[in-house]
Amino acid sequence: MLGLILRVLPFWVREPLLILGGSLFGVGMVFNAVTESESRWIMAGLGVALLALTAFRIRTVRHAWRARREAAGAPAPQVQPRPVDGPAAPAKKGPNTAAQVFVALALVGALVGAVWLAPRVTGDGTAAARKPATCSDNDPGKKLPKAYARTPGAVTGNELCKALNRSDLADLLGTPGETPLVAYGNSGTASLTADKVAESEARVQFDTYTVEFSATYNHLTVAQYAKVLAPQTMDHRTDKVLGRPAVFTSDHLMQFRIGGEGSSSTATEGPLARTLTVALDRKDPGGTFDFTVWSKSGAVLPEDDVILGIVEKILPTLPGQPG
Repeated sequence: MLGLILRVLPFWVREPLLILGGSLFGVGMVFNAVTESESRWIMAGLGVALLALTAFRIRTVRHAWRARREAAGAPAPQVQPRPVDGPAAPAKKGPNTAAQVFVALALVGALVGAVWLAPRVTGDGTAAARKPATCSDNDPGKKLPKAYARTPGAVTGNELCKALNRSDLADLLGTPGETPLVAYGNSGTASLTADKVAESEARVQFDTYTVEFSATYNHLTVAQYAKVLAPQTMDHRTDKVLGRPAVFTSDHLMQFRIGGEGSSSTATEGPLARTLTVALDRKDPGGTFDFTVWSKSGAVLPEDDVILGIVEKILPTLPGQPG
């Protein structure tokens, strides 16, 4: 459609339109090549080629404008009038230059406005689309389970999410520039406990990694977990977090499939996850905080020291925790 319009437009409308559009897009490509790291040389080459083509069009318009001015200043040739039988035909007026320039500017404005407005209408590539996800509750307006009232100091899923969804979390994970796609908290209870054990969780998802932070208020100590359950996982090792007993473990997540042809099982092995389990306090009275990170794309998980540093920054921001 754009090509048809440009072919139909007269020279003094089409060329200024192409010059302005080529200048804008050429400069934009070169600027993106300087600021972006991906496809830098391809973008720079296209931008330079477009600017060179625009410069050629400017040269063509200058020659045409100079020839037009010379033709307008030359004396008109003497033409002998010929007798005509009927009334003289009215003289045909040439195109108005000012009107052509106005139409060209109007078309350029419409084109630039369409380019600016299109992504905002579709919701793609805008600041709103790139705005980081904020914490939301899976069950807004729902009362907390009674287990939270019976557990003094138990943090809710929303409190965990606010502590986890830090503005520098992507930088800490080693993926600067990424923004949270999903962020939510859930205040539930541990399974098989008849809703008597509070177990809150929060999740923040990026393009590269997904992180989950949970709190379980049961009687299982980290020492017991490290001795009995951790050896059943991969790459387990004990550590300390802010003076509290802690243990690292690795295991594959489970992913579930509903329906689908040729599937013999609804549960399959998911991506590998790295978890740091930390005691609620230095005395290890029972109950834990768990920080888990994984990647669906198969990206290499952060080092243990990175995970340790993140948890050491998050824990003091929770309500009731020593700052």
